[in-house]
Formats: sequence, C-alpha cells, structure tokens
Amino acid sequence: MPVISMFYGIIVHMYFMDNRRHKKPHIHVSYQEQEAVIALPDGETLEGNLPANKLKLVLAWMEIHRDELMADWELAAKGQQPYKIDPLR
Repeated sequence: MPVISMFYGIIVHMYFMDNRRHKKPHIHVSYQEQEAVIALPDGETLEGNLPANKLKLVLAWMEIHRDELMADWELAAKGQQPYKIDPLR
C-alpha cells in the first residue's frame, strides 16, 4: 500500500494490482478516521467519504497531477512501485 503523497493531514495511497473491485483507475485517500476511494481522472467518489473541505483539496491536487496519477496507476496495476507525487502547497 504505497503512500504516493501527503498534505494537510490527507494521505493518498495507491495499491498494487488494485483493478478488480472498482474496475477503474482510482486512489485511496484517508483523513483522520475517514477514508474514500476516488476515481481517476474524473474525481468521482467510488466508496467512503471525506469532509467536504478535504475532498476539495484532493480534487484540486488531482487536477494538478492528473498525468502523474495516471502514470502511477499504470505502474501499480502491473505490480510496480508508483512514484511519489508532490503534495498540494
């Protein structure tokens, strides 16, 4: 469960070979006790929830790093280590 980025208390994970359950590219995001699965690249929440203000931060970060996230998804789906992505600043 590689952590690919952390910012403002938000932790973004991308699991290896995690394409069976949700059938589309996605990230796992956690903030305190809450977790969500968010689709790439459109930002649809597939499962769980986050506070609205934290979700907005994640969606902004996703927009900035769209190409990097999709490249990381390709790596992780093949069982390879995804790269770290710069946090939102």
